[in-house]
Amino acid sequence: MSGQSSSTDVAIIGGGAIGLAVGWRALQRGLSVTLLERGQAGQQTSRVAAGMIAPIAEAHPAEPALLALARESARLYPGFVEELIEASGQDPLYRRFGTLLVARDGDEAAALEREFAFRQSLGLPVRRLRASEARALEPALAPTLRLGLEIPDDHAIDPRALTSALQAAFERGGGLLLAGTEASELIIDAGRVSGIRLAGGELLAARQVVVAAGPWSAQLRGLPDGASVPIRPVKGQILSLHDPAGPGLLEHVLRMQPGYLVPRGDGRYVLGATVEERGYDTTVTVQAVFELLRDAVELVPGAGELVIDELVAGIRPGTPDNAPILGAGAIPGLFWATGHYRHGILLTPVTAELLAAQLAGEDPSELASPFDPRRFALEGAPA
Repeated sequence: MSGQSSSTDVAIIGGGAIGLAVGWRALQRGLSVTLLERGQAGQQTSRVAAGMIAPIAEAHPAEPALLALARESARLYPGFVEELIEASGQDPLYRRFGTLLVARDGDEAAALEREFAFRQSLGLPVRRLRASEARALEPALAPTLRLGLEIPDDHAIDPRALTSALQAAFERGGGLLLAGTEASELIIDAGRVSGIRLAGGELLAARQVVVAAGPWSAQLRGLPDGASVPIRPVKGQILSLHDPAGPGLLEHVLRMQPGYLVPRGDGRYVLGATVEERGYDTTVTVQAVFELLRDAVELVPGAGELVIDELVAGIRPGTPDNAPILGAGAIPGLFWATGHYRHGILLTPVTAELLAAQLAGEDPSELASPFDPRRFALEGAPA
């Protein structure tokens, strides 16, 4: 950023999929947008995501509002991708694979029966498969398989391709991306947001600020008591693999207890992921890698022939209720788009729509109301 100060309608802190998508949509609303990323865009949480667009597989009885939000985002995805390809000139590698949930033993089969009954009770599209039926869909599955559930409407995308396309669309649309630029402090004047002070001392004046910094969102200085949000880092270890023989080992996303194997459609696969309360630790451990590989090979023996390309650990942004934090905060001009936990890529289109609408002055959607950033203060939770 040249000079000692600059100004923008909207400043966004965080250059992952969420921040880039919110910025892109805000530009389409006629707002000027500057996005601050302390590293390189898309190189933190988004880079190590698996990219499952799986609201039905992820459905949980205690999370009806999150299910509604996730299903709306999944509904938006095809149009979002089509528009993104046109705007960026890049393919984010959205694939309609469908998902198979599988059980290896009696206990897992009993749990899968309960999962099936729950989804049926909500009228969600899901099909119970005998082991032979599951192997007919995916011949690479082990003969010891006990039970499967097919969810045809759960899809997948490559998060690295997605963030690259979003960056191109954002910059082509007139957005200013400042990589290697850290937001140090929120500036508040007369009770409302007026801008951001950067780590180098420069001031970026902004009428509105969106915090989309994932697990680092609560580290922004300058927030008065009660205006921050409770975010915790949740570690996840993940492997990138490829098949020297090319694509074809799996045609569905495979979800097992407790992990998943996600095909990219070109012979590449992602195997993950652990869920660890380890703070900001990003070391890769032998035990985690061993357990992920063991489970994958037990269910798909051919996975033992895959080549390991990358072992990596990333940090997810968790919240006390494991639901995202979306919309206007406690200070006029402050907005949050964070706390997506394991659903950041899934919720990217709907988050961008909801935040861009609020930034443009529209009333918050009813869909977003359960995820109001102020809910923790209202509930007496620490902020």
